[in-house]
Amino acid sequence: MKHLDFNQYLEQQLKDPRFKKEWEKSEPAYQVTRELIKARIEKQFSQRQLAKAAGTTQTVISRIENMTVSPSVGLLSRLATSLGKKLVIQFS
Repeated sequence: MKHLDFNQYLEQQLKDPRFKKEWEKSEPAYQVTRELIKARIEKQFSQRQLAKAAGTTQTVISRIENMTVSPSVGLLSRLATSLGKKLVIQFS
């Protein structure tokens, strides 16, 4: 059996229109999560520290970072402010 790395596997899966549609649908949530984790690490905040600064709980931060919940724009704005960032939303 040929061994595939993730990128090869993903390339194969993206040929399936149903998979591609779901993959593209999850992209915005993935980008939000990625940017949140990146900003939190750069600020050297734990999930608990970020939660306290934003007026929420560590559990909420964990769920956002695990992509099991979709945060409101208001919460994203509070998180950005707590991390010394500005929330920018754009359509392209």
